[in-house]
Amino acid sequence: MIRAAYLHIPFCTHICHYCDFNKVFLKGQPVMEYLQAMEQEMRRTIAQFPTDQLHTIFVGGGTPTALDIRQLDFLLTSIHNYLPFVADDVEFTLEANPNELSREKLQLLKEAGVNRLSIGVQTFDDELLKHIGRTHRQTDVLRALEAAKAVGFSNVSIDLMYGLPGQTIAQLQADLALAFSLDVQHISAYSLIIEPKTVFYNLMRKGNLSLPDQEEEAEMYEEIIKKMEENKYNQYELSNYTRPGFESRHNLTYWNNEEYYGIGAGAHSYVNGTRNVNARPLKKYIELIQQGKLPYIEHHEVSETERMEEEMFLGLRKMEGVAKQRFYEKFHRSVHDVFAEVIENEKEKGLLEETATHLRLTHRGKLLGNEVFQSFLGTYE
Repeated sequence: MIRAAYLHIPFCTHICHYCDFNKVFLKGQPVMEYLQAMEQEMRRTIAQFPTDQLHTIFVGGGTPTALDIRQLDFLLTSIHNYLPFVADDVEFTLEANPNELSREKLQLLKEAGVNRLSIGVQTFDDELLKHIGRTHRQTDVLRALEAAKAVGFSNVSIDLMYGLPGQTIAQLQADLALAFSLDVQHISAYSLIIEPKTVFYNLMRKGNLSLPDQEEEAEMYEEIIKKMEENKYNQYELSNYTRPGFESRHNLTYWNNEEYYGIGAGAHSYVNGTRNVNARPLKKYIELIQQGKLPYIEHHEVSETERMEEEMFLGLRKMEGVAKQRFYEKFHRSVHDVFAEVIENEKEKGLLEETATHLRLTHRGKLLGNEVFQSFLGTYE
């Protein structure tokens, strides 16, 4: 039974230099028409792939808080009308830009049952924020967090980034120190990845982007892990740290390799053993909905072999690792029966360790996670 839904709002008032998500400038876009199309997609999706109750809803982007009050209200009402959930038993997250979180919007979100905010901070350093194309400043973050607390939000996550152009260890340490002083419940810390078709990618190709080298980036990651532990944030996934009980239930859906709905332009879904991709351009997405269809442009039926591989490389992102009993219950085969050679190789390299119940990355394995994940692909026929 599907327990999670992701909804994509592609609108932004400004495009950041590193972002390659499906997004468009807000100005001049058919926002209400798009939200109405999303409403229809919700209705059709639930009719075609029914579930009795969702446990997590995540509204991401783009920038959901780029919507005005009327548009946000329409979206939240649609979610209530078409997605089945119980207010007391759902993790309902909305991504937010600090400079777009007005008191009025926060009040609306709270009243509509949103109970978790994921705020895109990236860094508290105003010069770095300018350099990466963010429009908010440190004071906006502090104001937004204060307002969220005043309205009654008690589950707030912030995103930080490291490995930014020109960023030093000292700047990262200052970011972490300020983050800990804010008493948020969850912190994500992602390394910068340069993606094609971004401002940073074009600058890099021209040799105009000064990035920390691999060694510096590894040092930053080690510093994050150490400081999080010192400040009682538990690392439960490669890039995610939490106070007890505030893990992202929605993201655990992905890492546990469970199925989920994906609503909106460019959204991905995983239903009935099939991974689907929605049309990315707004016009195409709206057209497909208006034709009475679901807006899928790609389908991939996941084979048993692919499911087992995904179970490994997604599950190993979690610090607890892959549960051997769970693997057996899903596939009726032991993990060693399928991946014995890979497991032994990665253990010999010191990247993987095994307990009576789990397989998980070692500390060194965390630094070389992608190598480990790659080793599980295409090894079993």
